[in-house]
Amino acid sequence: MSQNPTPLAGIRVIEFTHMVMGPAVGHILASLGADVIRIEPIGGDTTRRLLGSGSGYFPMYNRGKQSICLDLKSADGVAVARDLVLGADILVENFRPGALDRMGLSYEAMADANPRLIYCSEKGFLPGPYENRTALDEVAQMMGGLAYMTGPPGRPLRAGSSVIDVTGAMFGVIGILAALEERHRSGRGQKVVASLFETTAYLVGQHMAQFAVTEKPAAPMPARISAWAIYDVFETQDLPVFIGVVSDSLWEKFCALLGFDQLWADESIRANNQRVLARDRILPIVREKVAGFTRAEIIARLEGTGIPFAPVSKPEELFDDPQLAAGGLETVFLDDGRETRLPTVPLEMAGLRTGAENHLPQPGRDAREVLGALGYDDGKIEQLIGSGAVGAL
Repeated sequence: MSQNPTPLAGIRVIEFTHMVMGPAVGHILASLGADVIRIEPIGGDTTRRLLGSGSGYFPMYNRGKQSICLDLKSADGVAVARDLVLGADILVENFRPGALDRMGLSYEAMADANPRLIYCSEKGFLPGPYENRTALDEVAQMMGGLAYMTGPPGRPLRAGSSVIDVTGAMFGVIGILAALEERHRSGRGQKVVASLFETTAYLVGQHMAQFAVTEKPAAPMPARISAWAIYDVFETQDLPVFIGVVSDSLWEKFCALLGFDQLWADESIRANNQRVLARDRILPIVREKVAGFTRAEIIARLEGTGIPFAPVSKPEELFDDPQLAAGGLETVFLDDGRETRLPTVPLEMAGLRTGAENHLPQPGRDAREVLGALGYDDGKIEQLIGSGAVGAL
């Protein structure tokens, strides 16, 4: 019996994707129990072979799926793809606008043949003047103001992960799940479109709202005026730690825990907004005191007090994080057979963590099984493989 929740069991997903945004949609759906079939080019998706910062894309976002390799420049390859879509509940794609349309796999064509189909397109932009531009996560972060808000003034800096790709995928999944619910009532599917640029705008909407409220532009985060006086990274004797004192009651507790008797005695800074205005006076005192402790000592004092704190961790340190070890990581076998652990979709349902099959799909690994499930006989399957329209192991 499965040890993971499978609320989407029986839902079939056909995925025409690459890189991060589209595959992340499929991974989330697979982690919720859907049957996800990746359609890759002959030889496999080039995402598998990326170097540097791209080398983690495929193992992170493609476990729990089946793989079939199709030559979509051939009539036979397109015919197989069409047959797969005709039997699917959901199609996910994140290629350039019009790419699937030119193969005869447009939403209109597929919805006409399969009215229950939910067709999710993950794009750079929603309809508008930019909709035919090519976009990447970094393009959206630059255009949408996130890079401006992340870096110091005059030095835009992208966030340290593919945050827009992944969040855009999450919005795609939200749309898909809403469309599934509507299909329960109407019997019909629909097209769902999520995008990088509009996702970025949604994430920086708080800064747009700040401008609307204050009539002053939001400063980049490294230069921002914080809503709290103590809300920063502090150096210790060894390793840095973030501390946030976000209420007056926590200020009292913070002063008592770290011995700030003089600061607590100052009644002019008992209220949060008073402390914010006095931040330049308070922070040097706090920094000097914290620098006298090790990070472990600071954490020991703050643990269980309700004061927000965090060690400043590196991604590679998360493999040994006790919280993640309690269920936030799942075993994954890489293409070369090595075993690792990677983050699960961060949900718990009915007391169970989500999860997916732990082997990455080899290119074309599941071709015969997938084609057999379509009703193709052995002769037809071998003819397609022999012609090169289908790639198989």
